[in-house]
Amino acid sequence: MSARTFTIGTRGSLLATRQTEIAIEALSVSDAGSAFDTRTISTAGDRSQQSLTEIGGRGVFVIEIERALLDGEIDLAVHSLKDLPSAETDGLMVAAVLPRDDPRDVLVSRDGLPLAALPSGAAIGTGSPRRAAQLRALRTDIEVRDIRGNVDTRIRKAEEGEYDAVVLAAAGLARLGWLERASQIFEPEEMLPAVGQGALALQVRSDDREALDLVRAVDDRETRVAVTAERGFERRLGGGCHAAIAAYATVGYGPSPERAPLRLRGLVGGKGRLLRGEMESPAGEADALGVRLAEYLIAQGAEALLEATA
Repeated sequence: MSARTFTIGTRGSLLATRQTEIAIEALSVSDAGSAFDTRTISTAGDRSQQSLTEIGGRGVFVIEIERALLDGEIDLAVHSLKDLPSAETDGLMVAAVLPRDDPRDVLVSRDGLPLAALPSGAAIGTGSPRRAAQLRALRTDIEVRDIRGNVDTRIRKAEEGEYDAVVLAAAGLARLGWLERASQIFEPEEMLPAVGQGALALQVRSDDREALDLVRAVDDRETRVAVTAERGFERRLGGGCHAAIAAYATVGYGPSPERAPLRLRGLVGGKGRLLRGEMESPAGEADALGVRLAEYLIAQGAEALLEATA
């Protein structure tokens, strides 16, 4: 294996730093001969306090990091997969996804109350249209308010009373050792996760053979299959930060990896409606399954809902 020192680009938040540590731990086990440096890169999403829809969507958390990767300033990048647009950037590729952590969403409330016990009119913070649409379906009498900031900032805003509760990703809390602060963990039947939620993506230049070989060695096949289906679903719908799109895939046991059963659930929200669908296929047809489920929901009126949220 390579004895090269690889420079890893990452955002500067507490969670991003921890996620980079997780990636380095995995890479070091796979290739003990390589060394790793980290470079913190400030992104537009980190600098702005505007909502994601106002500043350009999920890509604002990755554009500067991808540019540094393309320019050769870093050798690989660690991303929360849910922050990456579903189409690959020219010249770059997600060479590995690490084993997925808990994909679910959680509620963190000031008084430790679950959603059902919050008072009528309670203010719940989220910057996600997906979460907002599903929260409103669960409780029509709450106030869903936009929120920005890192995980620790959002929790503090709830604890200090600016919000009655906030909704966050379980994986992020778990990586920081804070999962006990959750007042409720939403099952997928209550709140379907974001595409790729809980998975970490390792991105490299597509022409960097050493980095490709290093990173591919830690790719988790089951996670890769699941998120391929989810990203195919999102890509076909053309959704971004404005859209209430959710998808979650699970892989079962089969006679071979390619023929293992793959189950995909998808959701599109808008105009006060939620469209849901579910399909299965062999794992070897993951991307096609995502496209097929998206087209099923399009036939049910999904495009009109997406246009309403654009």
